[in-house]
Amino acid sequence: MDDCKTPIVTVQSIQGDYTGMSPSFDEFAEHLQEEIDQDVIRIYGEKVYERWRNPKFAGRMESPTGYGRVTGNCGDTMEVFLYLEGKTVSDASFTTDGCGGSAICASVACELSIGKEPEQVADVTGEMILQVLGGLPEDDQHCAFLAAETLQAALGDCMCRYTDTQPQKS
Repeated sequence: MDDCKTPIVTVQSIQGDYTGMSPSFDEFAEHLQEEIDQDVIRIYGEKVYERWRNPKFAGRMESPTGYGRVTGNCGDTMEVFLYLEGKTVSDASFTTDGCGGSAICASVACELSIGKEPEQVADVTGEMILQVLGGLPEDDQHCAFLAAETLQAALGDCMCRYTDTQPQKS
C-alpha cells in the first residue's frame, strides 16, 4: 500500500460552483484540474508543483553505465539509470510505479547527479533532495530517501562495472 497522500477534491465541492447550470464535461474537468492544482500548490508548494507538472528525466535508458532498482517500505518501486562519460555522470533517468512524490524525488536525484563525479554523487542524500524541493509533507518525505537509495544503488552498479573492466594488477 502506498503511504503517499494525494489531495482529494470532492465532486460535491465542485458541483456547488455550477448550481443552476448544466456545465459541459470539459468545463467540469477544467474546474476539477484547477482545484487539484491549487491543492497541490497549497500542500506541496510551488517548486514541487512545477516539477510535478513538468517532469524531467523520466524514462528508461537504453545502455546505462549503472542501474539501480529499489522497492521502498511504502511499496513504491523506483529505478535509476546512470550514464558516465569518463568520470562524470552525463545522463540520468528514472522510472517509478509510485506516487507523484516518488517521481518528483527521483527527478531531483537524477538532476543532482548529472555533471558530477561518482564521489560527488555518493554524497547525495534524502535530506539534500528535500532541501532542493523546499521540503515535503511528512507523509511524503520517505520518497526522497527512496530516491537517494536508488541513486546510490545505480552508482554502486556503475562502480562494479567500472572495476570489472579495469585491468587487474599482477
